[in-house]
This record gives sequence, C-alpha cells and structure tokens, in this order.
Amino acid sequence: MARKRKGDSVSVLGVVLVGLVALVASVPVEVWLFVGGVVLAFFAYRYFKAKPSSEPPETQPMPQSKATPRPRARALKSSDMDEPVSVTSTAAASPSTATSEYRLPAAPKGFGNATWLGAGQPVNVAGFSIPGGLIYVGTRLKTPSGDNDPCLIDPSLSVSKSGDYTERQMGYWPSYGAISSSARGAYLKWLAGGRQDPSADIGYVFLFFYGLERRAILDASSDAAARAEWPVIAEELRRLLDIYGQKSGSFRRYAVELLNWVSTVEHPERLYEKAVPSFPRSLELPLYVRHALGIAAVDGVPVPAGLALAWARLEPSVVLRTPAIRCPEQFDALFVQKYEQQFGAGMVLPRNRTKLKLVYRPASAGFRGYNDLRLTFGEVPDVSVLTGPVKKLQDLVDATSKELESYSRFVGKSVTGKNSLEGLLQLPPTLWPEQAQKALQQLKARIGEGMVAMPFQDLLNALGATTAFTKDKTLSLARTLESANVGFEPDVLAGAKTPKPEEKVVLFALPPSEQLSRTNGPYLAAALTLQLASAVATSDGEFGIKEMGHLRETVLSWTHLTPGQKRRLLAHLRLLMQAPASLTALKKKFEPLELNVKETIAAFMATVAQSDGEVSPGEVKMLEKVYKALGVDSKKVFSDVHAVAAGTKPTAAAVAKVEESSFKLDPARIAALQKDTEKVSALLANIFTDTDEPAVAVAEPVEAETEAEPSEASAGLLGLDEAHTSLARMMLSRPEWSRAELLDVAADLDLMLDGALEHINEAAFEAHDMALFEGEDPVTVNTEILDKVKA
Repeated sequence: MARKRKGDSVSVLGVVLVGLVALVASVPVEVWLFVGGVVLAFFAYRYFKAKPSSEPPETQPMPQSKATPRPRARALKSSDMDEPVSVTSTAAASPSTATSEYRLPAAPKGFGNATWLGAGQPVNVAGFSIPGGLIYVGTRLKTPSGDNDPCLIDPSLSVSKSGDYTERQMGYWPSYGAISSSARGAYLKWLAGGRQDPSADIGYVFLFFYGLERRAILDASSDAAARAEWPVIAEELRRLLDIYGQKSGSFRRYAVELLNWVSTVEHPERLYEKAVPSFPRSLELPLYVRHALGIAAVDGVPVPAGLALAWARLEPSVVLRTPAIRCPEQFDALFVQKYEQQFGAGMVLPRNRTKLKLVYRPASAGFRGYNDLRLTFGEVPDVSVLTGPVKKLQDLVDATSKELESYSRFVGKSVTGKNSLEGLLQLPPTLWPEQAQKALQQLKARIGEGMVAMPFQDLLNALGATTAFTKDKTLSLARTLESANVGFEPDVLAGAKTPKPEEKVVLFALPPSEQLSRTNGPYLAAALTLQLASAVATSDGEFGIKEMGHLRETVLSWTHLTPGQKRRLLAHLRLLMQAPASLTALKKKFEPLELNVKETIAAFMATVAQSDGEVSPGEVKMLEKVYKALGVDSKKVFSDVHAVAAGTKPTAAAVAKVEESSFKLDPARIAALQKDTEKVSALLANIFTDTDEPAVAVAEPVEAETEAEPSEASAGLLGLDEAHTSLARMMLSRPEWSRAELLDVAADLDLMLDGALEHINEAAFEAHDMALFEGEDPVTVNTEILDKVKA
C-alpha cells in the first residue's frame, strides 16, 4: 500500500476542522445555552450531593423537589409591589425541628391573577401613582377568547414616560396589552391625574370604562362585594358623563346604558315613590324612569310630580326651550307647581301591553363570548311608548318655559343679578329665594287684611332693591305684588303715574283668586267719583275725617262692585287723602270732551252713586260738586237721579224730599242702566291714563322725606290725632278685646272701627315697625310694643 505523504494528512485534518467549525456555527445559540445550562446543573448537582452535611442527619431539612406554591391572589397594596415573596418550609420530624427560610427573588410588580382595586385604593404602576382605584392590575384576566381583558393594566409591560393622553394613539377597540408603550404611559398619566382632564382622547376614557363594565356586570353576577359597588360605579359614571358626555356621543350612549344597568338591576318596591337619581339626557328615556313609571301603571297610582319632572326633562321627544336649560332651578319648581295644579296628585297611566326590558350592549371586546346580557321586569309595561302622556308633558313644559321667558332673558344678560329684586320681579314670588320670600311675607304680615301706606322707597328697601327703579320695573313690581294678592296704589298697571321715591304708596290685601277688572264702566266711574270728590273737597277745605268716612261707607255700599274693586277703591281713597287729586288737572282732561259726553259721564256717575237703591242727602250734595267740576249743571243731579227711578224729571216737592231724606229707586231700572257700560268705559279710560313720563328713581336708595314726628303733647300717641290716640291708649290698657267692645269704644269716639284700627296699626308700623294689635275677634294687643309706645 502506498504511503501517504505528510501534506495529504494535513489537508485532511484541515478539512475536518473546517467542517467541525461549520457544524458548530450552524447550531442555534439557544441550543448551546441550553446545553451549557444542563452541564452547569449537572456539576452543581454532583457538587452539592458530594458535599458533607454540617448538621446531624436527624435535624437536616428534607430536600424539596420543587418550590412551595405561591399564596392565592389578594387585594394589592402599593407596598406589595416592591416586597419580595417569602417562602418558608418547616420540618415535622421531631419537637426540636428547626425552621429555615429561603428568600426568592422579588416577583414582577402585579405579577399573577389580576386584582380589582376599589374606589380610592392607591397603586403605583411604572412610576405612576394612581390614587383613584376602580381598575384591574395584574398579568392575567382572561376572557372567553383566552386573551387578557382589554382593561387589564399589566405592570410587566413597557411604559413610556413621554405619552400624551390628548393625542389619538389607539384604534377603535383599544386594549392596554396591545397599545404602544407611549399610549400606555399616556393612559397611566391620565389615571394618575384623577381621570378628569376634559382634553383627554376619548379612547383612554373607554379603556377605563371597560373595567367598570366588567366589574358591574361580570364580577357582580357571582360576587356580592362587586354588587355592593354598584352605587360607587354609578357615581363614577355620572362624573365621567359630566366631563366627557358631550365630547363623544358613543361614550355617552354606552355609559348611560351601564348606568341604567347598575341603577335598575336591583330596585325597591314602589320605585315611583323614591327620588329619581341623576341621569344625563340621552337618546332614550333612562330605564330607571321607565321602570318607575311602569310600576306606577301596574299599581294604578298617580305619577308623583318629581317623577313627572324627571320624565319631562329626560324624555328625548320633549323639546326643552332655553328657560329650562338656563334657569333649571326655577323651571323645576314652577313645573312642579303647574303639574300639581293641573293633575292634582298626578297623571294616572294606562297599563299598556309593551313590557319593559333591557338588552345590554357592551362596549368592551372582553365581553365577546358572553351572551344574553339582559334585564327583564315581569309584567311591568314600558310606558315610554305612549304618546298621550308625553304630549301633556310637552304642553306643561311649554307653559312653564313661557312664564320664565323674561327671567331667562334677564339672566342671559346679567348672571350676577339673578337674585336681585330686578331679576326676581321677572319670577312668580313662589320661586323667589328664601330670603326674598321672607321679606315679602313680612310685608304681607304687616298689611294683614287691611292696608299700609309708606314712601315708595321704603317699599323698595324692604324688598332689597339696589338699582334704579324705572317705569318698567315699577310695573313689574305691581304685577308681582298682585300675583301675591297684594294690591298697589297708585294703579300703575291701569296707567297711573309712577310714584317718586319719596311719594306715598298704599299696599292692600286682595282677595285670592279674584280677577280684578280695572276697565269696566262702573269701576272707572266710581274711581272718578272719588277723585272728583277729593279734588272738590280739597278746594273748599271740607275733606276731613268725616268726609273720608262718608266716602268709605259709600264705597262699601256699592253692591255692583267686586270685593277686590272695593278694596282697591278704598286704597285709592287712602292715597287721595294723602295726596288729593288736582281739580285743575281733572278739569283739563275733561275740557276736550263735548258737553253731551260730559253729561253722559255725569249721569252714569249718578247711577253708580245710588246703585244700592238708595240716595242720601249727603250723596246728592257730593254729586252736585262732581257735576260742577265736570262743567255740567249741578241741577241735573236731581233729574238724573230720578230718571233712574221713574224716567221723569223731579218735581220741586220731590227735590225737597231728596234734600231732607233718602228715597228708594227701582232696582230693575238701575240694573238696566248699569248694563250699558261699554260707552262709558271708553269715555273714562283716557281719564285714568297718565301720559306724562314718570320720574326715574336714582340708582342708590334715596332717603325718603320724613315728616317731623310730633310729641305726644301736640299730636298724640304715635303721631295720631286725638280720637285715634284715645282709642290706641284704651286698647293698650288690656291684652285682648272683643270686637263688640271695640265697636262701643269707636262709637263713643265717633270713629269707624275698621278704618281706625287700620290707621292705628299703620302708625305703629311707621313708628316701630310692628303692629299694635292682631286679629279680628278677639283683637290681641302686641305686648312687644308696649314699652316702645309708652317710652
């Protein structure tokens, strides 16, 4: 055999080495790492097995083939994330068994099954301190598909500190595990900031919402602790809706649906009796409201006002106008008032055939695989399908809004002045705030069933006015007072001149529920009679207490007037006593009229004056003065008076008889003449309309001119005249009086009791801001005023 050459051997060896190198290079690195690990483990095993024990065999811990299992998941605390897990093994061979502790490396933060953090439970994730709770933290929270739930915050995933939650960084179905590290950082930053920045992208809000959804529905289906959190979740949903509900219609729809679930899944009987929780207005009436209405229909009970208000506000088919949105408190209060006025205890709903139910549509992809998420309510109907009740609600909403239009416009221009008197005058007094209502009630208590005279500025001060009071404001004040059954003289609503701050006004009690007419002929003629009488009496110096009393009795005897008209005339008379009408001004208004028109007015006033069927000599004397002021022959008084009774001119004997005593008239004839009032009403209307522009009160309250307070020696008690001072002193002598007793006292003093009592009380109010007495029969003297009056 031929011998190999040395060069051939070297070549073969090189080829072999190159092949080995290539073979080694082709083996993956992971294989070599595995092999290395096996080799190291083998040598370590041989080393520890061969090493002799330093302890006696009977006390040496038994070797363990594998580590002790970890404890089950529990609620996480922020401190738990950084503490190492301690595993302890204890031998049981003898009483002297020793305990050894093996410390393993710390587990990753939040490693293991997810833990739900309740409201307010803090946690630290990737350096972000999250204070609010209501999130799942961990590495495992499986869904039916086998994936982790999208809401799960996995602390083992990378997080970028530079994430911006105002930017859109996620798709339509976001998942914490699938989004970028930058988006995860943005989400944790939004959570750490309290979940409240309105500029946050709605995707982060949805990511948080997924956790609430899972907790409220899936966990609560088998966990009582989760069900106990429904109110907390409901409150959080309302908070989120307030911040993000208008930003995303999709979020609003899903959040309202979950709010429906947690608010209705468990409910008490007679749900309609409970206060309705807050719900945002959405595309459908909230389930809670529909459920309460349905139970009311089943029970056959009226729908309470509070529930009806919630229905009106939340029913998507009901149109809410600006006042309902701009002035919610006033709208709600007025709606309830009108609802109770119209429906009493409430509407009774029919029991319709459509049954109530909720089929839940989850927002989270983690619900895929869960079917039939629904709530049913037995035979409870869904009354939201009915159109009749909704139409009634819409009509009520429109009526309420219309009444609030002027106030709404005022608030739209001056938000800060909504509680000023100027603003409140645009509202019914029943809607005023407590302090303003208290001031009005004090004023009404001061008036009682009578009347009170005071400077106009004092009235404004009592009601809290702080700004200039123009003609329009005064008209609003008069309308507001009248709605509270308080009359205002001068009658600016009928065209009277607006009073100046220092001028007197008279407030008087109006009968409730009476529609006061200021435009019919009899009332206008009666008012003109009083004006002319005061003007004539002032001109000849005869307008004193007796004449005032006579005019008062005359007004009370006019049976063709309503109680409200009589009270207004008496208040007008009181004002005329303070400031009598100007005869010159009245004559000026009559000058443009034709003589036949003047005679028509005069004849009608004669009819009114004796409308009680009797004419006294005093009334004839008053009519003569009125005729003369009108420019009509005063002798026509007799012919006009007798024309009512017989349609013929009076004889001299008849005239003499009238001058000596009263005579009876034909009631049928009187009634016939009083029916024809339209012409007279038109003629008199212009007499009571003051075309002069009223003076405007200054912006700052003007101190009214005060009359010098006379001493008791010169002017009597409380500034009263002698007769009224005597009556007041007599009343102060004991705490209580019967009406019969006071009638006797008044008769002795030649006073009309009712007028005298009103006058005394007004004087007491002006002097000490309190009444001297209260009540009608018996009359009780106010003991608090005793020391002040006697001082």
